Amino acid sequence: MGSQQKYATSSSSSSSSSSSSSSSSSFSHFYYSALRAKTLKSSSNPTSGDGLIRRLGVFDLVLLGVGASIGAGIFVVTGTVAHDAGPGVTISFILAGASCVLNALCYAELASRFPAVVGGAYLYAYTAFNEITAFLVFMQLMLDYHIGAASIARSLASYVATIFELIPALKGNIPAWVGHGGQEFFGGTLSINILAPILLALLTIILCRGVGESSAVNSFMTATKVVIVIFVIIVGSFKVDVDNWSPFAPNGFKEILTGATVVFFAYVGFDAVANSAEESKRPQRDLPIGILGSLLICVALYIGVCLVITGMVPYNLLGEDAPLAEAFTSKGLKYVSILISIGAVAGLTTTLLVGLYVQSRLYLGLGRDGLLPSIFAKVHPKRHTPIHSQIWVGIIAAVLGGLFNVHVLSHILSVGSLTGYSVVAACVVTLRWKNRKGNQVSSKCMSTWCEGVICIIIVAFCGFATGVLYRFGASFIFMIVAVVIAIIACAALYCRQAYSDPPGFSCPGVPIVPSVCIFFNIFLFAQLHYEAWIRFVILSLISVGIYAFYGQYHANPNSDDYHMAPEEDVS
Repeated sequence: MGSQQKYATSSSSSSSSSSSSSSSSSFSHFYYSALRAKTLKSSSNPTSGDGLIRRLGVFDLVLLGVGASIGAGIFVVTGTVAHDAGPGVTISFILAGASCVLNALCYAELASRFPAVVGGAYLYAYTAFNEITAFLVFMQLMLDYHIGAASIARSLASYVATIFELIPALKGNIPAWVGHGGQEFFGGTLSINILAPILLALLTIILCRGVGESSAVNSFMTATKVVIVIFVIIVGSFKVDVDNWSPFAPNGFKEILTGATVVFFAYVGFDAVANSAEESKRPQRDLPIGILGSLLICVALYIGVCLVITGMVPYNLLGEDAPLAEAFTSKGLKYVSILISIGAVAGLTTTLLVGLYVQSRLYLGLGRDGLLPSIFAKVHPKRHTPIHSQIWVGIIAAVLGGLFNVHVLSHILSVGSLTGYSVVAACVVTLRWKNRKGNQVSSKCMSTWCEGVICIIIVAFCGFATGVLYRFGASFIFMIVAVVIAIIACAALYCRQAYSDPPGFSCPGVPIVPSVCIFFNIFLFAQLHYEAWIRFVILSLISVGIYAFYGQYHANPNSDDYHMAPEEDVS
């Protein structure tokens, strides 16, 4: 009997020890996997014969960026933000544009550093930091893209229905479930719209046919909408009443800042350019030009339209669904409103087209690395497009746009963009460090790499603290303290790290410019609705769970599908 008890005790102890060892082993594997980074290899042939194909020139890239941006901001968001910010919506676009210019400089450097690889912010984070950071960036960005695509598809369906109603027989006879809004069921839980999925299916087919075909469609429709926007600015300028600009900020500067966080998503076109690296003819030269050129064009057009539309009609009378068309109709310029509706269709079409394009390339990158199933990494041997990824993102957008009123989720957008762009700015800083070895000890028994990362985190936290203090009307002294701490951290980055000059395009003022970029991005993040903060936390936890159960076991950071582009003569 005693021996049986001893055996049982020994067995129980052995089982407990085995369980503890297994748990420790699982945690060690997760820790090791999460912190590993990707190293890109140099190759003279960066893409295989059945991979993506290089067809995009610098003009295509600029139009790609403009196509992604001009649409949502002018034809959808302008009226909504103007209701709260008033004519100060112009300042909202300027602030968001200024933040995006800083981000664009960071993106341009990294696009030049990694000029022949898809993945964008995800790839940069994977190379500069680690696997778990890269996956978190992907998930935050992807939710923005999915919701944004579905929302734009609904707005596009509404504009298309408006054009159809120009036919006398159809005027007033198109039901809500076809294109205008949606037919609601179960108290609004479901909102059926059949035109949005049809439009998404057509664009998905175009994208699956090849980048040449989709680029041609984007170029034609982007040129159309830019001409229409310029025409609107010129004609509308003769109908401006300067009295409508007073008061310029009726609800204070705080609403202007909040508006900047909303319209920030309208500038994400340069992100699309960065994700087209593997399909660019001369990526090291053309990507920085495409990123910065498209953004500056968009900023100029947005400012012009905001000034005209708020000068033509009092801000509180602007429509929310089609503010431009309604503004010209109220001035008796019906023909211009019809032209604007056509431009809106072209604008929203290209925004949606490029958005779907970017999503598929991001899925392609994760499929190659094993963080998602390998089916996402497959490229059609003849069409040279990631058809499986393209169809997948089309299905998600169609389900969201066809069954749900995704417009109500617009207040949780920009989270992925703001956090993702902040990470990209941090990547610029860390990749410039001459000493990137985490095990080299500094004078304070801390690796110089860790010391630098801590400084970057301090800048981000100070940006968030300043934003929260400003949002809730705290004493100005506390905000000054947060700003001073951020300046000290930035000074430490400047003085205690040695920086190298990257090949290709170089972001000026490193680490100052990226640090300001991070601070301003996170400041804007603090102005978002509290539900956006909740979304960030919940999605981050879900992302860690997905990575823990799938990603860490299937990831292959040494995948041969990624290569550095060869040095090219850009003279």
